[in-house]
Amino acid sequence: MALPLLWLGAAAISAYAVKGLADDRKNQQQKRSYSYRAKSLDDLEPHEAPVAIYPTDLFHTYEVVEPEFGAIVSCGIGGVLDHTGIWVGDNTIIELDGRGLIKPISRERFIDNRSGKNIFVACDSKANCLTSEIAAHRAIKQIYQYQDYHVIDNNCHQFIWQCFNANGKPVTTFKQLNEQLAVHFNRQIYWDVCA
Repeated sequence: MALPLLWLGAAAISAYAVKGLADDRKNQQQKRSYSYRAKSLDDLEPHEAPVAIYPTDLFHTYEVVEPEFGAIVSCGIGGVLDHTGIWVGDNTIIELDGRGLIKPISRERFIDNRSGKNIFVACDSKANCLTSEIAAHRAIKQIYQYQDYHVIDNNCHQFIWQCFNANGKPVTTFKQLNEQLAVHFNRQIYWDVCA
């Protein structure tokens, strides 16, 4: 009899945590509409993180943006990980796949066989895409080349960061990529749904 009560308690705590996360996300999205300019890292309070809203299909995202040339895009993998690429226009994203091939793919292929149903775009607090033409051109120059792919040491996030900063320190996680991009652009990052 104690086991079902334990399950009920865990479910109640879980529901409370999910509601808290949803409320926090809603507050972040509402705060951005009150700002008259894009929020730089210098504007952050000590308790604020460089990423205000991470990409997720679990909670509603108010902003829907059209990606621009050189924008960073992301989708979910298995509900736990994120996959990144660079938007280069004409419904095309450059990605480093799990075999080490750098290739252009459509937005439909980018989310095919992945857990997420949406593509997200890295934006500032005013829903402007964070873009780099240089990074896009670096990605295009590497199409159909191979890299020694490694899930930790040389993954899609490292490929994106190399396109932005060829001599930058290595990144291994989506969080590290976000932190480096926030510094690079001097903006707090919001992952908005791709139109």
